[in-house]
Amino acid sequence: WPSIYVGIDVIVNQETLPHCDQGSAPSLLDLVVSLGTHDAQFHISDLGTIFGYHPGTMIYLAGKLLSHSVPKWEKEKG
Repeated sequence: WPSIYVGIDVIVNQETLPHCDQGSAPSLLDLVVSLGTHDAQFHISDLGTIFGYHPGTMIYLAGKLLSHSVPKWEKEKG
């Protein structure tokens, strides 16, 4: 289908280690969206920030430039 985005990655119920996105362009922002029933956190280590990453959260970031991760969360919300 047509898309304004260059690429799409889907990560489901999985922690992600700190990383920078390889396929992104440094001048573009990546959009990450949290869906589901979890209660996780989104870390941007290069900025020393931690965001709540609850279902419905949307974060734009320069993923090629800023190291980011989603550490393991304790339990699912139900």
